[in-house]
Amino acid sequence: MSRYREACKSGRFVVSGEIGPPKGTNVETMLHHIDLLKDKVDGLNVTDNQSSVMRLGSLAVSHEIVSRGGDAIFQMTCRDRNRLALQSDLLSAAFLGIESLLCLTGDHPSVGDHKEAKSVFDFDSVHLIQCAHKMNEGHDWAGNDLDGPTDFYVGAVVTPEADPLEPQLYKFARKVEVGAEFFQTQAVYDMDNFQRFMEYAREVTEGTEVKIMAGLVVLTSLGMATYMNRAVPGILVPDPLLEEMGSVPKEEALKKGMEICARHIRFLRDNQVCDGVHIMAIGKEEIVPEILEMAGLLAGWSGARTGAAG
Repeated sequence: MSRYREACKSGRFVVSGEIGPPKGTNVETMLHHIDLLKDKVDGLNVTDNQSSVMRLGSLAVSHEIVSRGGDAIFQMTCRDRNRLALQSDLLSAAFLGIESLLCLTGDHPSVGDHKEAKSVFDFDSVHLIQCAHKMNEGHDWAGNDLDGPTDFYVGAVVTPEADPLEPQLYKFARKVEVGAEFFQTQAVYDMDNFQRFMEYAREVTEGTEVKIMAGLVVLTSLGMATYMNRAVPGILVPDPLLEEMGSVPKEEALKKGMEICARHIRFLRDNQVCDGVHIMAIGKEEIVPEILEMAGLLAGWSGARTGAAG
């Protein structure tokens, strides 16, 4: 059983990080981040042409994480592949020792750096979840037998700050219905609002073993926070956090953002709001160990993250 799956099933507080593949073949910084984080978190997400920006492939990077002794969470979007290619890549991932899968529909190419690219969207994330489970059972999407099944731990995403929220809640319930075993949320900053979302989520997942991890994007500046409020759908940084980020000199803003992230981790863990966190440092992965230390999650790594939620 992979480390991430084991952590989710153990009942302790789960922590994952994220690796963004580079736009090019210079992988030195990426490899440094992998080596820095692989033994400090339960799993490392690998983004798949995030925000429709062409980058090194998530499958290759996921394999590199596994080969270096970490546990990869292979992100797969439906934007760039039809059902043949999606299933072929799933078989390839299984062959390469990758067990955890995060299914996403994907951003439209119009938001990325190849705006004229043709989108595919043969599947959406719900179909991809269903497809992964079919392959776990030994069949492809068309019902043909596989010569050996896969064994994926299948996850999905949800956006608690979506406006309007109702379509997101419907899709969340649908993903649970078709077999999503864990969720990582898009970035949340309003802990009260997230607690309200979790009340709904616990009702939907009652009687299941579904785990829900809060997504935490580290704020690096007041400008970043205001930009996300203005330009990123589904993310809302509350006014008190804007004021807190603005209360320090620019050179101290990153440290303040790290403090906020660590504070949120402690709140979520101590109040058993959710089952873990997914930390996104977006290009500043080297700060994640310090955030974990500030949150009290590094001392005796394997035994420290106890007291998990529900």
